[in-house]
Amino acid sequence: METYHVPVLYGESLDLLQIQPRGTYVDLTFGGGGHSRGILERLGPEGSLYAFDQDRDARINIPDDSRFTFVESNFRFMRGQLRALGITQVDGVLADLGVSSHHFDTEQRGFSFRFDAPLDMRMNQRAAFSARELVNEYDHDRLTQVLGDWGEIETPYKVANCIERARMSAPLETIAQLIEAVKPCTPKKEETKFLSKLFQALRIEVNHEMEALKMALEQSLRVLRPGGRLVVISYHSLEDRLVKNFLRSGRFDGVVEKDFFGRVVTPFEVVTRKAICPSEEELARNSRSRSARLRAAEKRAEQ
Repeated sequence: METYHVPVLYGESLDLLQIQPRGTYVDLTFGGGGHSRGILERLGPEGSLYAFDQDRDARINIPDDSRFTFVESNFRFMRGQLRALGITQVDGVLADLGVSSHHFDTEQRGFSFRFDAPLDMRMNQRAAFSARELVNEYDHDRLTQVLGDWGEIETPYKVANCIERARMSAPLETIAQLIEAVKPCTPKKEETKFLSKLFQALRIEVNHEMEALKMALEQSLRVLRPGGRLVVISYHSLEDRLVKNFLRSGRFDGVVEKDFFGRVVTPFEVVTRKAICPSEEELARNSRSRSARLRAAEKRAEQ
C-alpha cells in the first residue's frame, strides 16, 4: 500500500473526521487505501465506509473487510452512487486530492516529465480523451486558457505557440516530444518548476479536476448529516482556494451571505481556521507532502 501511495497528513485528517464507531463515512480518493484503513481501524463492527476511485489500478488495495464498499467511479458522481447503494446521509467525507505516487512513478501513465512515455495523464484509463488529444487538437486560444488557468503559467500564449508550431510537422505523441516542443519558452533556471506547471495544467484539463471537485464539494454538503464533517487535503492553490471558499461560505466565490438581521448565513462551521500543513517530521519522511494543505468544517444544523 505504501509503495502505491503514502497517505498525507494521516493522523491529522482522521482526527478531524471525529470518527464515530457506528458511523457511515466516505473516502472520496481511495488510491493506496491508507486513509481508508485508518478509518476502518477507528470504526466499530456496525460502522461502514464507502471509498471511491475511478482508477481500476486501485482495486489491488481493497481491504478484506465487510464494512468496506469500493465504488469504481469518479467522486463527482458520489451522491448518485451512494443513493444507488441505499445511502442518503453520512457522518463524514474525506478527500485527499493529490495525485498518488503510483501515478507519478508508473511511467506509462504519462503523469511525470521524469520519464518518456505516451502523452496520457488519464486517471480513468477507460476515458477516450488524453493529453495527446489535448495538445494536438485544442486551438491556440483554448490551449492558452488551459495553460494560464490551470497551470498559472506567466506567458501561456507563448507556450501555446510553441506547441502549435511543433505539431504542424507531426502530432505530438510522447512526453519527450512535448518537452522538446516547449523548449524555446522553457526558462533554463526554472525548468522543473515550469514543466510542473505545464503538466499540472494538462492533467487538470484531461481529468476535468476542478469541475469534479466543485461537484464533489456540493454533493458532500447535501449528503452530510448535521454535525458531520468534511475534511479535504489539497495540493495547489487552485484547489485550496475552492475548498477554503466553499467551507467558509458554501459558495465557490467565497462571498458570505447575511440574513435580514446581518447574521452570517453559512452551511458550515469551519474547524480549521488556518490550513494545516505537514510537520517537519512528515516532510522528512515524505517530500511529496510539502504542498499539502488540510482544511475541515462541520455541517451546521438545518436553519
